[in-house]
Amino acid sequence: MSSSPFGARQPRREDARLVTGHGRYVGDVELPRMLHVAFVRSVHAHARLRAVMTRRAAAVPGVVHVATGADETFARHCLRAQSALPGYVVTEQPILAWPRARYAGEPLAVVVATDRYAAEDGAALVDVDGEPLAATVQADAAAREGAPLVHDEAPGNILLSRRFENGRVDLAMDGAVVVVERTFRTNRHTAAPMEGRGGVADYDATAGKLTLWSGTQVPHLARHGLAGVLGLPEHKIRVVAPDVGGGFGVKGILYPEDVALCLLAMRLGRPVKWIEQRREHFLACAHARDHHYTIRVGFDADGRLRSLDARALCNTGAYSVFPWTAAIEPLMVGGLLTGPYKLEHYRCEVSAVATNTAPAGPYRGVARPATTFVMERLLDLGARALNLDPVQIRRINLVTPDDLPYTSATRLVHDTGAYPVCFAKVVEALDYETFRAEQAQLRTEGRYLGIGFANYNELTGLGRAASAGPRMPFRTGHEGATVRMDPSGAVTVLAGVTSQGQSTETTLAQIAAADLGVPFASVSVVLGDTDATPFGLGAFASRQAVIGGGAVALAARAVREKALRIAAHLLEAAAEDLEVADGSVSVRGTPGRTLALAEVARVANLETNRLPADLEPGLEATRFYDPIRGTFAAGSQGAIVEVDPATGTLAIRRWVCVEDTGRVINPMVVEGQVHGAIAQGIGGALVEHLVYDAEGQLITGSFMDYALPAATMLPPFELDHIEEPADNLLGVRGVGEGGTLGPAAVLANAVADALGIETNELPLTPPRLWEAGVWGPCRGPEHAARKRGAARFTRGATSVGGYGGPFRGPPSRRSR
Repeated sequence: MSSSPFGARQPRREDARLVTGHGRYVGDVELPRMLHVAFVRSVHAHARLRAVMTRRAAAVPGVVHVATGADETFARHCLRAQSALPGYVVTEQPILAWPRARYAGEPLAVVVATDRYAAEDGAALVDVDGEPLAATVQADAAAREGAPLVHDEAPGNILLSRRFENGRVDLAMDGAVVVVERTFRTNRHTAAPMEGRGGVADYDATAGKLTLWSGTQVPHLARHGLAGVLGLPEHKIRVVAPDVGGGFGVKGILYPEDVALCLLAMRLGRPVKWIEQRREHFLACAHARDHHYTIRVGFDADGRLRSLDARALCNTGAYSVFPWTAAIEPLMVGGLLTGPYKLEHYRCEVSAVATNTAPAGPYRGVARPATTFVMERLLDLGARALNLDPVQIRRINLVTPDDLPYTSATRLVHDTGAYPVCFAKVVEALDYETFRAEQAQLRTEGRYLGIGFANYNELTGLGRAASAGPRMPFRTGHEGATVRMDPSGAVTVLAGVTSQGQSTETTLAQIAAADLGVPFASVSVVLGDTDATPFGLGAFASRQAVIGGGAVALAARAVREKALRIAAHLLEAAAEDLEVADGSVSVRGTPGRTLALAEVARVANLETNRLPADLEPGLEATRFYDPIRGTFAAGSQGAIVEVDPATGTLAIRRWVCVEDTGRVINPMVVEGQVHGAIAQGIGGALVEHLVYDAEGQLITGSFMDYALPAATMLPPFELDHIEEPADNLLGVRGVGEGGTLGPAAVLANAVADALGIETNELPLTPPRLWEAGVWGPCRGPEHAARKRGAARFTRGATSVGGYGGPFRGPPSRRSR
């Protein structure tokens, strides 16, 4: 008998298709008579539009149609992200802006032509007459009295404010031995997937059927949103997500460009196609993690967290994104700021602040890389103030197995989680005590090494209760799946979850194969087509394995149960005496009494006269799964870095990560997800930064100025996993986002440990570290001279080495 596919290091079945160039992406969709689209975007961050003139564009050879926001087709449609949260301000996001543009890059007009070249030529000739208005860019500035309003209906530019409070915060703070008060800033960045956004829309007027091919992570939600905006019944809309080259959350949004394509296809009666340029991605795809925190935290003498009082401003950009609303980041901040640490007295006031920048939305980890950075920095600062070891202060405050189930100050229930075990393994792997001795010795040689830690928890697979927080007009806590066995015994899984590179096809096939007792190779998986799959919510919040996998398991078990009843009838045995493995049914303890599942499937589908009288034909089941609450995944990361204070360059010497993943479906997939997440987190901590100038112009709008992590920046990752079963159907936890949560905190703490400075603002770029090092505690006469020389060098045109690659210094104004 072969071992179960569940838990096997099964090679990804997607790879044979994707790495050989046989994937089919939105860009590969070609339809007869297809037209191509280019968008005209606002060059102003804030402007009152007087006219958008299209005459010259319409005269370009090949241009078929030009539309503006003033055209009736577009003027009567907009996106409204709804929430029932008290005080929430709905922002109407136009498909094409009119009569006001609210951020640089907002679509103003669209040109349709026989090819993309003609469309771009036409777009260049659209003339815009408008009056520039005062713009606001930073959340803290936008929230001040007298700041320019992004939306007249949002006083103070506040789209949402909410207070999380538990216990007696002020009284507990008064009794603290040490109070640490700091401000923190986290850097705005975006996902930058290999494949940008794009879509192909086609309308069949005869059938009244609209089809949209899109890289969306949420086909069924996109269909639901389109139905509401366009006024079409949902069954008249089909959304297809083919192969997708990365999403990371930003493709889980319904954008104005998606709606525009559908409107154009319906109006022109021809398919239309748009593929995003990278410049457009930086300008108009969702941004994230632009936060400003003011926090006080009180500690007892032994380092225990006593009280925390926080104010967090989340820059939500110009609009609430559909469907997630402006609440997505603030609620995560307020609800999960304390991470895996015990704290009773807690207050956090969070606000979503509108600015004249690109809208903020979900991005891998959703706010928690920022909150982990803040919380872990506070612990290190508290340890320093109390003269405690940073390892000791974490051990004292972590939620322990004896505390479980633990209800946090924000009423979230930690179901299970091996937080202290994960942390202990990281500390042991880094040989902490030995490192401290080596660090002291190297310091005498003029080398500055530091060590940093971060503990975190990730709420994964949110069920209906946990997904209620944003109070959108729907819950995102369930998922559907169909499992079908054809007459040959082959199995097809049709699931509402989707894949953007997470190996979802592989893991769902492993789950189905394990529950059905069939070979992995006999299972095929269909995803991303609203006409083919049962209703599901898609890919976000690390839910595919927990909720999508649960739905597949339920459907597979229903098929198995029916197959066993049929087999029992054919073998003249009791169903409870049968077992299934390797595609065969056998009578337990009776060698030779076996029946191929293919024979059972043939009877169920073709020879129905052989079925038991009380069974209907077919071997298929559809099931839905909702875990109600969701499950916390625990994790701990630690790293050793070396910093050259003369140049601000940083090298990562070691990186250790231990996560409580629950039952592991496929170790290779888990390792891949964690590797990628840590790499993304390191990039966000060190080099990724979307920067606007005071007028709201994006000055890091290309890969010349917006850096991504290079392979030379990354050390080998030392990974370990704890498999404590979670409290859900499969005992699994989501692992897609946890790796992103630790790096900013780990690196900030490691740099602070190396240089004796405070690292409370991200990203940790060489100029920032150099400046801190010049005046920091690590300075000395010999280093001051080196730093003065380095200052002259970095201000010149020549680049300096940083993070294993070139560092170009601050972007120039030319990069607009």
